[in-house]
Amino acid sequence: MNGPEITLEVAPELRLFVAHDRRVGRTAVTTDGSSTLGHVVESLGVPLTEAGQLLVDGHPVPASHIPGAGELVEVRAVRRPQPVPGAPLRFLLDVHLGTLARRLRLLGVDAAYESEDIGDPALAALSAKERRVLLSRDRGLLRRREIWAGAYIYSDRPGEQLRDVLGRFAPVLAPWTRCTACNGELAEADKDSVSARLEQGTQASYDVFAQCTACDRVYWRGAHHSHLEAVVADAVAEFGGAGSEAPTA
Repeated sequence: MNGPEITLEVAPELRLFVAHDRRVGRTAVTTDGSSTLGHVVESLGVPLTEAGQLLVDGHPVPASHIPGAGELVEVRAVRRPQPVPGAPLRFLLDVHLGTLARRLRLLGVDAAYESEDIGDPALAALSAKERRVLLSRDRGLLRRREIWAGAYIYSDRPGEQLRDVLGRFAPVLAPWTRCTACNGELAEADKDSVSARLEQGTQASYDVFAQCTACDRVYWRGAHHSHLEAVVADAVAEFGGAGSEAPTA
């Protein structure tokens, strides 16, 4: 770039996205004189999904603002909890976030997930079509203009990922109401109606069942239930929600 020089300061939460020499506070940036502030911010490595309020000389400006010489630009992080107007809060997760998707579903959060890599264009288009917040650790994917809304997942650990999403978006929690396999809604199931789908040992050991209304998968309190209960209890204790109990496979 060979144009006006501005001074840029990125919020501490966003400094992992920028070069090391820009993580110390205010640094000089030379722009081309025609690109928007949003483009400048993204060119430095910060996805706009992660940029909150943009300030120029202390005053809020839109991402379409054209930076002028001598301006002090501050890039703040998104406000938490982050409102997502325009549609019910629903998520779409990329192929690398399968465990997070299952944990969100366990808590009753609408979380669509592609178990195969369908490609960035298709994911972005699906986000726009269904108005889902796209969750990803792929910065390039989150820069695609066609996505409806998005968020970068900062950690590679499922537990921390879950806390990040719940703290950022504050979805309503309704544990044990969604199928962890397909995201469909669960309904109570009579033992006789699902017996054909059960192993003999399961039939003999359990009496309470639920079934997915979309894929027909049957759930009961299986061997892993105590671990799942701990995940639910921790989330509900920290972020709130209905602590109802239901069977799980």
